[in-house]
Amino acid sequence: MDAEGEFEIPAPKNSKHLKYDLIGENFKNYDAIVNLAHGKGHAMGGFGANLKNQSIGIASRNGKAYIHSAGKTKSPKLCWISKHKQIDFIESMAEAATAVSDYLKEENKPIIYITVANALSLDCDCDSKQGDPVMSDIGIFASLDPVANDQAFIDAIWASKDKGAEDLKERIDTREGRAILPYAEALGLGSTKYDLIEI
Repeated sequence: MDAEGEFEIPAPKNSKHLKYDLIGENFKNYDAIVNLAHGKGHAMGGFGANLKNQSIGIASRNGKAYIHSAGKTKSPKLCWISKHKQIDFIESMAEAATAVSDYLKEENKPIIYITVANALSLDCDCDSKQGDPVMSDIGIFASLDPVANDQAFIDAIWASKDKGAEDLKERIDTREGRAILPYAEALGLGSTKYDLIEI
């Protein structure tokens, strides 16, 4: 999306870290969005699903650096040496995801959220040493609310009797991953409360 440049969209007014979000110029060309995520663990964010997809996934290269550095730098080279707390990065992802949602509402463009929770590994698909899955498949989650969808995915992991679920829970909590959910809710992105309808 950023092959032909990037543009700024406003961060939520109640953001603590980001002043704006940087996304690919070609994002303007989409009439509707399907946020299709593979639910799994993640080395930095604890877990990856719709909120991570909507923040890091839609950000331009410089935008990814800006989120990863919790608003300290847009430089991909400098973002890895910037000083910030882990929770600042987690909250920055929530702010960027909310910025994208607000932009789509302003442009009157619909978005739907789908998380495929299969082959759940501890690390992301983007990791060259991702490793084998640690949990059995737990289904596909879909919603118009990304916070509810990610919360349902997390709740399914916590409810699982699969032995590998303990490893995934540890990965998520050692990275403060679950903190993205109440913070995204506080930003107005969605709700951590939901009704799970099986089809």
